[in-house]
Formats: sequence, structure tokens, C-alpha cells
Amino acid sequence: MSKYWSKIVQNIEPYTPGEQPRDKRYIKLNTNENPYPPSPRVMAAIKNAADETLRLYPDPTCRELRSVVGRYYNVHEDQVFVGNGSDELLAFAFQAFFNPGKPILFPDISYSFYPVYAQLYNIHHELVPLEDDFSIPVEMFFKDNGGVIFPNPNAPTAKAISEQAVASILKHNMDRVVIVDEAYIDFGGESVVKLIKEFPNLLVIQTLSKSRSLAGLRIGLAFGHADLIEGLNRIKNSFNSYTVDRLALAGAAAAVEDDVYFRETTSKIIKTRDHVAGQMRELGFTVTDSKANFIFVSHPEYYAGTLYQQLRSRGILVRYFNRPRIDNFLRVSIGTDQEMNLFVKAVKEILSGV
Repeated sequence: MSKYWSKIVQNIEPYTPGEQPRDKRYIKLNTNENPYPPSPRVMAAIKNAADETLRLYPDPTCRELRSVVGRYYNVHEDQVFVGNGSDELLAFAFQAFFNPGKPILFPDISYSFYPVYAQLYNIHHELVPLEDDFSIPVEMFFKDNGGVIFPNPNAPTAKAISEQAVASILKHNMDRVVIVDEAYIDFGGESVVKLIKEFPNLLVIQTLSKSRSLAGLRIGLAFGHADLIEGLNRIKNSFNSYTVDRLALAGAAAAVEDDVYFRETTSKIIKTRDHVAGQMRELGFTVTDSKANFIFVSHPEYYAGTLYQQLRSRGILVRYFNRPRIDNFLRVSIGTDQEMNLFVKAVKEILSGV
């Protein structure tokens, strides 16, 4: 611990990303990246944007991309905010809409960045326990609070709730902001972006990292009433007016516009996911009903931590969370059919003692 660190740095427990080892080549099923490349139109757009205009600052309002996104989602561009990945948007949202004092609510098993942001910004929080089957207990979010945030589908459980359930939470929190984190919504969930026209307290956050194959480009989107978007802009412009570069803006617009490619790749991932989930159940695993680009699995006789290590030694990375209630589960990102065949083959060998 450095003597020069602030008290915040000394006390905070930072988010731990999925490992990125470099000692050898691995099948990476641990970071929920898309196994397919970006749309060819993205690559062409980035090449076209890599010209002499790079000497100029990018548009701080990201207006062209917001216009493209607005048309795609049938919302006004003033209801769209663009940032450097959805994690940045979440950080801005915690500062813009949550206050110290009254606790915000989020699930006890959820995205592990939420408690980090709460601690970083001195925001009190209360964990809402998931049901035994990892379902979100909707009515538990009806209590008095300082704000609500949850992923839909949830992470790492992969389970989703309906638009009707989200609307119910919104109706019981009209005086507080409800943030729905839709990082994985494009793999079978039901987006609530359209509800921003009905609920001024709703902020929806999405990312192009997963379903648009742009994890390396870092583009996050937020949708909400213009007042909420202005709140995000006030925070952003207090830190850095130019959070998204010219190449990222060009590539992101092309990705959103290529709807055919987007639907092709997400359909392939969903098909592979459902097939692998069936195979894992045949091997005796419990598999939650996934609406994400990953599955959440547990075996009654083979400890998840051991299985994680055995897979790693065979060159296959998955995500293991050594945390209460989920310490016997693995989160497995969906790769290509070939990668998933190798994963299932390795699991079979491990279970049989080969």
C-alpha cells in the first residue's frame, strides 16, 4: 500500500476483469466477447475515418452517432447519450442520479462493478437477495430507496425479467431513477428502451461490445428522458468532453446501420448457446435459462473451482466467482461452434477422469 494513496484508493476493492493471460493460446470463454468479427462495414468505416481529420478533436456531442442510434431505436437523438463503453456510462449515472444517504438497491448477485461505484462515490447501497433460482424478486424493489439499478439479463446468472416486470418496478419508483443495464439484451431479452417515452425515471444502458462485436472499440449507449441525458452530459463535461474518438464514432455508426449482419451473428450465438446448454444438462449440470451470450452452470458432484482449474490447464478459460451462493457455478461465454465443441469435450473428459 502506497503512502501516497488517498483514503479512497486505500479502502476501495476494485472490479476484477476476466483474466487475459499471455503465457499461451487459450480458448477464451471468460469475458463474454463476441466470437465473430465486426461487420465488414465497420472496418471500412474506420479506414475511411483514418484520414487527416484525426488532427481535429471529435464531436463532443456525438451527434451523428446519436442520430443513427435514434433512428434505429425510434427515439429522439436528445434521448440518446454516447460514452466510452457502458462502464463509463454507469460511472456517470452513479454520480448524476444517486446521492449519499438513502441507499440504492441492486441484486445481491449481479454485476460486481455496482458495489465498486457505490463505494467510490460514497453512495449507500442495499443488496436485494435473488430468489433461490436466481430470479429477481421484483416486489423487493418497491421499498423506499435512493435509486434502483439491475442488469437485464442479469450477470452472471444470465436470467432476464419481462418488460411488464420492469414497468412494475418503474411505477413503484416514480420519484427515483431506475437504471436497467441491458448489456446482454440482444441475445433473447426484451429491451425496455421504448418505455423511456412513458417513464421519465428510466435510464437504459446498452453496449456495442457484445452483440456488435466491438469490445475493443468501447462504445456505450444510454437512453432516457432528455433531462436524464442532460444530467449525464453535465457529469461527462466535468471530466472530459471528448470521451469518444473519431474512429470509434465512425465504426459504431456503421455497426448500428448493418442490421442484417447484427441479426446473423446474434442468431448464431443464440443457437449455439441453446445447443450447449442442452449438452451440459445431459451431463448432469444445472443450467439457468440464459438470455445472454453466456451460460451459468453448476454440477452437483464436481466443484466449480476445481473444474475451472482443470479447464484452464487444458487451455480453456471460463469465469469462476468465489462468492457466496455462486461459488459452485461457472460462467461460460459462448464461442464458435468449434470452440464450444472443444469445451464440451474437455468437460466430458474431466468428469470421466480422463
